[in-house]
Amino acid sequence: MPDFKLALSGDVVQAINPWNWFFRSDGGQFGLVNINLGKSADPALEQKILDDVGSYGRQLGRLGEALEVLLDHVKLERLDAKQRAVLEDFRLQMAQVQRLKAQHGRG
Repeated sequence: MPDFKLALSGDVVQAINPWNWFFRSDGGQFGLVNINLGKSADPALEQKILDDVGSYGRQLGRLGEALEVLLDHVKLERLDAKQRAVLEDFRLQMAQVQRLKAQHGRG
């Protein structure tokens, strides 16, 4: 479950140093609503990956695109009905994503 906090609802103890507000941007709370999606074993590395590689959405999108390429080469008749339904659901979801991207001029 994501950790959802409104502004001013975080930890009780906070060091107030205006210099850090301007010169340090990691780990701070900047918006009125901040959502923490979970604990990370290495938050600094995770942030670097998000900054340098891509957002979670971009990473998931690339995985989806790669999976679609592989699915184009799978013989679906070897799969049972439940497995084919799972793949069909995936393809429908990817089509919905593409439709929404196109509506926003990103497709």
